[in-house]
Amino acid sequence: MPDARATSFGKLPLSALVNLALAVLLSAWSGFFTMDFLLSGIYTWPRSSRVVTLTCAVLILVYEFIYKEHQARHAAVTGIAPLRMVVYACMIPYMLGTLALLALLNRV
Repeated sequence: MPDARATSFGKLPLSALVNLALAVLLSAWSGFFTMDFLLSGIYTWPRSSRVVTLTCAVLILVYEFIYKEHQARHAAVTGIAPLRMVVYACMIPYMLGTLALLALLNRV
């Protein structure tokens, strides 16, 4: 059953909006860090394991807190498919994080 406390930002409750905001920030940071690793050329075991761990953690969090949460509670309220919500809240910010690093490198 959807949460009855809807905000003025749309049909989603405040808790779902906080989850989405955190997902956007985490995805952008993850994209920035992963692109930094790929472009650095320093592929040591500690750095590689951090990137693999970060990627796995982000994938798990996206699945649990964005996809499943939206599918179970909010898809009927918003009318947005859960996979589309993952694209908007996670994949696009991830790509923007990578582009932010590339933009910073071009300025230097």
